[in-house]
Amino acid sequence: MHSTYYVSNTELPAELAIQLQRFGLQPIATPTGWYLAWQDNALVLLHTDLPKQGAILVDFASGAASYRRMHGGGKDEAIAKACGLNKKRNLTVLDATAGLGRDAFVLASLGASVTLVERNPAIVALLFDGLRRGAEIAELNWLPERMKLLHSSALDALQQHSSVDVVYLDPMFPPRDKTALVKKEMRAFHDVVGSDTDADALLIPALKLAQKRVVVKRPGYADFLAGQAPSMSVLGKNNRFDVYINAAI
Repeated sequence: MHSTYYVSNTELPAELAIQLQRFGLQPIATPTGWYLAWQDNALVLLHTDLPKQGAILVDFASGAASYRRMHGGGKDEAIAKACGLNKKRNLTVLDATAGLGRDAFVLASLGASVTLVERNPAIVALLFDGLRRGAEIAELNWLPERMKLLHSSALDALQQHSSVDVVYLDPMFPPRDKTALVKKEMRAFHDVVGSDTDADALLIPALKLAQKRVVVKRPGYADFLAGQAPSMSVLGKNNRFDVYINAAI
């Protein structure tokens, strides 16, 4: 990330400021580049030179998140089928590359218990705040029970975590066409997090950890992770879910 700072002001809740410093973020009065700020009672990611970018935040109660939870296809969604949630609800899932947590939220809303692993301090801070705010909403009162946050590298989490049913991997992948207009948010996310150049190294430890299966989300044009063919693939609208099966669900 180009910056590991947040803007310290009187509005920022003291408990959140303490948590940010635990994630390795430092307060600064005048930021440059990417920075975290407190805006409209939420932690957001902003850029000093990109005013049109808009604020990036984790909001599990947003219209898009709520719509997908209620009308997104449920167990018939490709991600649900790939992870086996069309067969069993209460699976344990380690999302080793959580990002902004959208896929983890879908899995949790379908009954899975998900551990979200994120190594980038700014993104893990956004996740922490999103989970904190989401837990305050009555219809999402299941969030604290089904979504746990772990600030760690994916490799460390895979090597040190206790066994889970499913390991879910969604490594950052460079856009195929660099001139194509990518969503503003995704452009920003790539800029902050970068590409997961170590993604291939995650497959073997993931297969060792997962009791049932490993699911890898890939762009349709992308090669298999680590060049290893999956047991099967489930096609989504814009992505492919490669499934490596260790045991039946």
